Amino acid sequence: MAGATSRKISAAAARAHTRKSKPSSFRLPSGIFQKLLLVSFTGFLAWAYQAIQPPQPKIPGYPGGPPVTAPRIKLRDGRHLAYKEHGAQKDVANFKIVYVHGLDGCRHDAGVATTLSQKVIDDLGVYIVSFDRPGYGQSDPDPKRTMKSIALDIEELADQLGLGSKFYLIGFSMGGQIVWSCLKYIPHRLAGAALLAPSINYWWSGFPANMSSEAYNRLLQRDQWALRVAHYTPWLTYWWNTQKLFPCSSYAIRSTDVLSPTDKKIFAQCTREDPAEIGQQGEFESIHRDLMIAFGMPEFTPMDLENPFPNNEGTVHVWQGDDDMLVPVTMQRFISQQLPWIQYHELPEHGHFFPYANGMSDVITKVLLLGETAE
Repeated sequence: MAGATSRKISAAAARAHTRKSKPSSFRLPSGIFQKLLLVSFTGFLAWAYQAIQPPQPKIPGYPGGPPVTAPRIKLRDGRHLAYKEHGAQKDVANFKIVYVHGLDGCRHDAGVATTLSQKVIDDLGVYIVSFDRPGYGQSDPDPKRTMKSIALDIEELADQLGLGSKFYLIGFSMGGQIVWSCLKYIPHRLAGAALLAPSINYWWSGFPANMSSEAYNRLLQRDQWALRVAHYTPWLTYWWNTQKLFPCSSYAIRSTDVLSPTDKKIFAQCTREDPAEIGQQGEFESIHRDLMIAFGMPEFTPMDLENPFPNNEGTVHVWQGDDDMLVPVTMQRFISQQLPWIQYHELPEHGHFFPYANGMSDVITKVLLLGETAE
């Protein structure tokens, strides 16, 4: 009996031992989960940081960059600006004009210069110099570029080329917006200016709130988002316009969806000289930086500018097509109404690319230089 009892106790003990030996649920050592989470989050941040960093530009004349074939000047900070001369010989010209190209352009895209008739060039003695804005074509990029810095670049270009104490200025599209900056920062150097469909920053102060919002809402949805990114989070501009998750800017992909029917006809007839050269340094220091500056936090608003020619020694002209789908005509009208010294020319049934229409360059040039009335 004693042995049997002993066996029973041993069996019970065995069952108890078996229950105690049942494996418990797996648990990480204290704090390891938080450490793994931190490591994962740090890795994500590192990946995200790399994703939003633009590649280094391919600077002309440097290893890995395109060759330098255009004449260039060296600026105050060591950068180079490439330029191209058109029209009459500079030394005998009666009128000297600096032309500022728009978004996704270069010195070859000098609409007024390339379409100006030889008769006007010869009769008036017109010399025009166009140049690659920083980051375009063969001009060095300027990571510190501002509206003021490009105005000073233009002044230095004029000085090094010997254009005299005063010169004329013509700017198209985003180049027209740069003319506003020249009217603010170097008005004493200008003999006259023409702004052709100048780009508008929807965040300029002075517009009625409903006017800005209505014009902004007429943009394609993809462009509304692209401009919001350029304005509020400019450091995301490169990523936004290169990622594949969301539609990027129409301008960045060169979509014709933003052009009016009139513009599409003109655009189809235009031939561009060496278009591959435009963005050969990379799109960040050209197109993307243009978007960040043109639609970023404004340095000033044109409505606050003073008359650069109080004694009528020069004139400022704004030209705008009423069928422009890139630049809102309502906002352009409003700016000109606030500045009585502006001579405003609105062109019925014309779009953004009206300077390339037959005969328009002659009209624009003679109105600026001779004060003729636009017909």
